[in-house]
Amino acid sequence: MGKAARKKGPKKDRKPKVRDVFVARPFEGLAAEPELIALREFVPSATAKLTLAADADRAVTLGTVLPMAAAAFVRTDGEVFLGMQVQTRSSDISRDLGRSLRWALEAGPGDVLSVPDTTSEPAEGERLQDLLEPGAELDVQLHEDFSWWLPEDTEASGEVAMSLERANAAIMPTERLGPGAYWVLAGEKAHLRWVWPADENRLLMALARLSAAGEIGLGEGSRYAGSFRAHGLLVPVWDLDPEAHAREWLEPSQQLGSRLEAALKSLDDEPLNAAERRARDGLVGRQLTLR
Repeated sequence: MGKAARKKGPKKDRKPKVRDVFVARPFEGLAAEPELIALREFVPSATAKLTLAADADRAVTLGTVLPMAAAAFVRTDGEVFLGMQVQTRSSDISRDLGRSLRWALEAGPGDVLSVPDTTSEPAEGERLQDLLEPGAELDVQLHEDFSWWLPEDTEASGEVAMSLERANAAIMPTERLGPGAYWVLAGEKAHLRWVWPADENRLLMALARLSAAGEIGLGEGSRYAGSFRAHGLLVPVWDLDPEAHAREWLEPSQQLGSRLEAALKSLDDEPLNAAERRARDGLVGRQLTLR
């Protein structure tokens, strides 16, 4: 006898799988892209008010690091905070931050979101580009410690106090010299880290043009050290005289910025010559690892 036929049950409806694609340049399209990258990667203690595309009356503060590296929280006085430097991430940091921001806007005083939502399927309207005014710049405020975590006249206790102590101990003196440009005193060394919102290849060519002309530095006591990549943009780094105060590099950095802008524009009409191409090859080999 043949085998008995098996009855087939009804097919279960399956949700279509949403492809989760890695976003190499998560903040593209936002005017604040350089500042967002700097606050995410290397600025220790800073805050900035966000301009929402909707609910413009809502006040949201973007912070570099929140207590226990939380993704977002609402202070007991009702002020909403969104954290940039967190321990986990998905393939799209802008989506992580957008989800945390939406959570914070609906949370109440004292609520904390420990980690961002990195597992839900991607959906429309949940990235920073959807939630923030795209043309708004960030007015970054640097702080010497993390006392801004707490309302005025409030003392930290428990885990928050321990987190505050650890965070304060890790701060390196930092000054903002311009959009995306930050001076930092790292032990016995000082650096300028500068996030440029330009295509990586064009920026390298512009830097090579300045290098070949002997104009890539900020003057005496400075040296071009190399560059590193961060969220789709190239971040050039200069070593600076640690004995000089940050404000002494303000004018030289502005002059360098003007030279770099001019070099970028010149690429449209004048390709690199042989010396500049050799300089570019040398710059490509000087990639840094930020620690």
